[in-house]
Amino acid sequence: MTESLAMEYDADRVSRRASLAGIAAAALGGGLVTLLGFFAFKTVSLPAFSTSMVTRALSTAGTVLTVAVVGALCVWWINDEHKGSRPRWRAWLTTALCYVSPALLTLTAIGLPLSASRLWLDGVQVDQVFRSQFLTRAADMSSYADMNYEGLPTFYPLGWFWLGGRLANLLGMPGWEVFQPWSLISLAVAGCILVPVWQRLSGSLPVATAIALVTTAVTLTIGAEEPYSAVIAMGVPAVAVLCSRAFSGSWLSTAGIAIYLGISACFYTLFTGAVALTIVSLIALTTCVAERTWLPAVRLAVIAVGSLAIAAIAWTPYVLGVLRATAPLESTAQHYLPEEGTQIPAPFLSLSVIGLISIIGLVYLVIRVDEPDIRAMSTALVGAYLWTVASMVTTLAGTTLLGFRLEVVVVVLFATAGVLALAEIRLMGLPTLYPARFSESTSKRVTVVFALILGIGGVYYAQQIPEANESALDHAYTDTDGYGERADRYTSDSAENYLKIREFIDAQGHPADETVVLTDEKLFMAYNPYFGFNAFTSNYANPLGEFSTRNLQIESWAERSWDQTPGEFAKALDSATWRGPDVFIFRGDLEHPKDGYKTHLAEDIYPNQPNVRYRAVFFNPDVFDKGWETAQIGPFVVAARA
Repeated sequence: MTESLAMEYDADRVSRRASLAGIAAAALGGGLVTLLGFFAFKTVSLPAFSTSMVTRALSTAGTVLTVAVVGALCVWWINDEHKGSRPRWRAWLTTALCYVSPALLTLTAIGLPLSASRLWLDGVQVDQVFRSQFLTRAADMSSYADMNYEGLPTFYPLGWFWLGGRLANLLGMPGWEVFQPWSLISLAVAGCILVPVWQRLSGSLPVATAIALVTTAVTLTIGAEEPYSAVIAMGVPAVAVLCSRAFSGSWLSTAGIAIYLGISACFYTLFTGAVALTIVSLIALTTCVAERTWLPAVRLAVIAVGSLAIAAIAWTPYVLGVLRATAPLESTAQHYLPEEGTQIPAPFLSLSVIGLISIIGLVYLVIRVDEPDIRAMSTALVGAYLWTVASMVTTLAGTTLLGFRLEVVVVVLFATAGVLALAEIRLMGLPTLYPARFSESTSKRVTVVFALILGIGGVYYAQQIPEANESALDHAYTDTDGYGERADRYTSDSAENYLKIREFIDAQGHPADETVVLTDEKLFMAYNPYFGFNAFTSNYANPLGEFSTRNLQIESWAERSWDQTPGEFAKALDSATWRGPDVFIFRGDLEHPKDGYKTHLAEDIYPNQPNVRYRAVFFNPDVFDKGWETAQIGPFVVAARA
């Protein structure tokens, strides 16, 4: 940036201590506002999103009000710069509202449309089943327990889920139900933190607020269904700029990157690897080459040590488990290649508001490439694209790097650059185009025009967040929740029987946190903290869990049950390498079993898409005649050891 521009940006720059205090205040304030808003929405009886337009209208109204009020205060704030001072009450009010504005946007765009449901986006479809199961486990046990297997440390980072479990305990909710409020809170807090962070980086409160709101809107549009990864993606542009400062001598920035990567490793390993290897390390390398010094490499080493120390909080038990393992590790977590994984994200070519901002950002990144901060953002984009392409090439090795998930990172980087470009255009664009300097009143009007354009564009984009998530919102209303109810008030599916199944199992003396269940009813396990004999698919199975071998064991039990007595069957269960099931939940008919009691086994068939195939296995009903209590509950046959 030019010297005059830097002076303009420095108008709102705060000290290090004030910046850290602002981050803490934004996190606390944003979280509290979101939690209060969540409970306020639950007190109002609104119709389901999938059956009415009422919540859409209220969502848009809330978004318009948020953007209008915050935008007006920011314009007023900028105009005060010409006066040299502003009333203290307005300074506090503007700062407070700017700091919590991402939380307000999160509430209006997602919280309000979900207000009549207990489920989060996508309900309990596909991956949300496993996330719900993990939250249910975390709420039941505050240790490193795996979401499914008894006695194993978790493979998936427990940070976000552990915190969600503690919130569930605090609010007296089951884990699956806290998914919605905790997702809202974590997304809101991440957005709110960006305001003081970018205020420190840019020196402008309005610019920081615009970046935070745009980032929040983009994330809510394309990444909100997976909140624990989304909150990490939201910070990538700031981390890129911090890299520029860190490798130029700032120890505070160095510490900030180490903390970010450490927390990221406790939340979502994919983004941790991508950011560390193709963004932070790449920026360090280019800085070393450009400045002909090894000092950036030294700071990179400090970042690595610091982030690994934080990551050890979440990863130590699993690493120790791997070192002690006697069976081969088995992981197919990266065996997934959807259509979007075969394409390069190009948000600057989309016909949308974000597309326009992205193309402006692209031009800005090229024009300002000589500036260290902007060059760091450009390098971050290069790194993200390298990871995406490498993921495609890695398919030759029979796996992927899940590069398609970096789309949200690419979009927020371009969008952030676009906001910075628009801010710079306001400061120096028109005076550069015209030889005569503008008067103070004209400058104020130019500021208002820019604010109106940004505000209208922001409202237009943000009001489409519910529409962009329409399918995910519909699932939240049409899926049966853990209480056996559908939020749209229509008849529930077979999952309405889960409460009765839980009551039956409890009556047989099998508490959930001490019981191993064999079933293919994924939702039952997502809503109840039982241990599963095996995971549902290998993609989410703990590598220490011996998924394939357990599948073979289940198939062996099923085949041999047709030639066994109840006693022999029980002995076979007890002689397995792992603790055998205490409870079976089958599909079948207790009175007319026909071909037997059915359950399903999942097989990884990558590189095919879909990448999972299910096949049925059948157990002999006769082996449950003695030593078991059985019950017909809806379409399910439940057998519990007596």
